[in-house]
This record gives sequence, structure tokens and C-alpha cells, in this order.
Amino acid sequence: MAHPHWPFFDLRIRTPRLELRYPDDDLLVELADIAASGVHEPDRMPFSEPWTRSPPGELETKALQFWWSRRASLNADRWTITFAVLAEGRPVGCQDLFAQDFRVRRSFETGSWLGMAHQGRGIGTEMRAAVLHFGFAGLGADIAETGAFVDNPESLGVTRKLGYEPNGSFRRAREGQPADLLMFAMSRASWEATRRDDIHIDGLDPCLSLLGLET
Repeated sequence: MAHPHWPFFDLRIRTPRLELRYPDDDLLVELADIAASGVHEPDRMPFSEPWTRSPPGELETKALQFWWSRRASLNADRWTITFAVLAEGRPVGCQDLFAQDFRVRRSFETGSWLGMAHQGRGIGTEMRAAVLHFGFAGLGADIAETGAFVDNPESLGVTRKLGYEPNGSFRRAREGQPADLLMFAMSRASWEATRRDDIHIDGLDPCLSLLGLET
């Protein structure tokens, strides 16, 4: 094991198109630069927290602080695992998997973003499929959940394409205005029905105890 004190640094998910890698600080800096170069058009806001409104220079710093805080606060009861998404060996975006009381609930949520230069190529679908495999096959989850605002057709398209079922909606405040967030869920049985055999996880076992799971 290359990183015995923080084994997440050795964690990988591989698909035929992508590698999802738990990022070290050098890779986080690259992700921050990609985020600052643009994740969505300025007249849109796909996120509940409008973090992309921060000006360049400030956005990168805040992004690093956010990722470091999630790394530092990880514990068996509440955790976020961030993956850098690499296409052809280069980072293109970020895929998160997060959960609270996973040992009891066996449920996780996902969130993601892609740099604008890499959108429209099917990467969003592939990276979500990869993290679903991680949650179900790797962690033994029973349910995957996700949400997207009604005016985020790209995210909703990925969710529906992968077979999630509608699971209610919420009214949220977004930049001082009401916005409807659509929720979706996928059961383990639904995931098993379309399970892929070309997604592989490396380096997970040493991480399980830090997530409160058995090896």
C-alpha cells in the first residue's frame, strides 16, 4: 500500500473510458483550475450553493478549502468521497459520493460537475455509472439517491438514462429565488438488472474501516 495512513489516495475506479481517482493535493489544484474556467453558462445555476459565482482566484481557494474540509471531517458516521474524473489521463471534472449513517441506512447520494469544455460527450453518464458501481458493488449499498433542479436537463438526462425512479421534490431557495429540486432513487435490484462487468475498483479494502465497514 503506497499510502498506509490515508489509503484513499490509492483508491481508483476504472471504466473503458474513464478513471476516477481519489485526488491528492496536486490533482485538487488541477480540479480547481478546471472549475474556475467554467462549469455552466453564467445565466444558469445548477447548484443549491452557488459556489461557481466566486470570482477567479477566490473560487480556486474556496474549492480547495472545501475539499480539504471534507477530507478532514470524514468519519464512519458521515463521509464524502471525492473522485477526480480523468479522461485520456487528464482531469475533466469531479464526482462525489456522500452518505450519513451508511452502516445503518445503506444509502448514498451523488453529485458531480464537469468542465464546460468536456460536456456533451457522454462523460457525465459514464462517471455516474462508475460511482454507482462503487456504491453498490464496492460498499454494499441498497439505495442510491440523487437530485437536480428542474432547469438542469443535462443532469436529469443522466439520471433517467441510468434508470433512477422519481422520488419526490423539494422547493429550495436558490440565489434568492424559489427553485424546484427533483429527487430520484435507484434500488439495488434496479442496479443489478443493468449491472456492467467492465467497471473495476482498486484500493478499496484498506479504506473500508475508515468508513465504518468491514473488510
